[in-house]
Amino acid sequence: MTAMDITIHQTYLPHNDPDASLAFYRDTLGFEVRNDVEYGGMHWIT
Repeated sequence: MTAMDITIHQTYLPHNDPDASLAFYRDTLGFEVRNDVEYGGMHWIT
């Protein structure tokens, strides 16, 4: 048997508080923010 490499390319995580979500993923988990876009009442953070 050989090991399989698994990679996450994209995922969707709904949230009610984008600022709290951003702080958690960036400051706690160490994720890098590449884009932070608001449009029409929606918010995309990548």
